Amino acid sequence: MFDRQFFSSKLGKAAIISLAAMLAFNILALSQQLQAAPVPLALATQVVELA
Repeated sequence: MFDRQFFSSKLGKAAIISLAAMLAFNILALSQQLQAAPVPLALATQVVELA
């Protein structure tokens, strides 16, 4: 399905660019999540008081 002729076409080049963009966005999102400060579980949940 993916051969040299496919990747030399416009559609193949668009597919390569799309895959590279998705990979870059995933790496960016992962790096931002790893740098974020962890939030304690008690602060992350909402507390509802019952009457």
